[in-house]
Amino acid sequence: MKTVQKLLAFVGLLSLSALFIYALQDAPTDENFEKKLINDYNVYALQVPDNLNFSGEPMPLKNPDILERMDRELLVNTYWQSNGLLMFKRAKKYFPIIEPILEKHGIPDDFKYLAVIESGLTNAVSPAGARGVWQIMKATGRENGLEINDNVDERYHLEKATEVACKYLLRSKEKLGSWTLAAAAYNAGVAGVSRKLKEQNVSNYYDLLLIEETGRYIFRIVALKEILSNPDKYGFNFREKDLYNNVPTYKVEVDTPVTDFSKFAQEHDINYKILKLHNPWLRESHLNNKSRKLYTIDIPEKGYYHAQ
Repeated sequence: MKTVQKLLAFVGLLSLSALFIYALQDAPTDENFEKKLINDYNVYALQVPDNLNFSGEPMPLKNPDILERMDRELLVNTYWQSNGLLMFKRAKKYFPIIEPILEKHGIPDDFKYLAVIESGLTNAVSPAGARGVWQIMKATGRENGLEINDNVDERYHLEKATEVACKYLLRSKEKLGSWTLAAAAYNAGVAGVSRKLKEQNVSNYYDLLLIEETGRYIFRIVALKEILSNPDKYGFNFREKDLYNNVPTYKVEVDTPVTDFSKFAQEHDINYKILKLHNPWLRESHLNNKSRKLYTIDIPEKGYYHAQ
């Protein structure tokens, strides 16, 4: 009986919380509101669109295995609502940086959704040591010209990391022959995908039996593409002002050591935290720069951050 009473109390607490949230969001105030609230949330089976594709390469959805795997990713990502809303918010902030770099290299625009599933558009760190929005490994970064050490890690520099991702994808496409396989190789490596194709005597991603992560990879990308391209269709409601925006910055060039970034930040009317938010590739509180390399540091324009 005590367990039942506790459960009822918990449910009552949830109801109060829900009412509070709805009140904050200008919920209707008529006498039927509680009834509307009870019936306002529904879970639906989703209709998988007939003509999904990745980078113009169609998904063979008439294959029941492919259909079920696509259905799974649409369901998981549609009903993980908090994460979905964060993806909409961050996409508004970061896609305008990523998109022109992809276009410059001739990479299909769909690859921006690869960054979404890799990191959630955050500077994530994987257990294997991959870092940044594009989850680049140390060796790959260095092979492609990024500076990576305790002092500076350009895997956290979004523009430079996107350039590296483009180079990797172009090489993968050249070796594997399709954008879908190139995307899979971003997860499993070109050698790994090539070996599986040879072992299983097939020529495309959808015919391969792969480990779960790589086997879900393209389906996750396409699911995020479909959802982020059609918010109303999948029940995501937001206003333009709810989304995140990039704070405009100007560039400051530095070709000498910087002994104290706190003082450097104050000289530019910001604090250390704000400096690091806009330059996450600066990994320490100082810059060694014994070689007198030219670095470009982003400083936010005035008026966006206010000192307390």
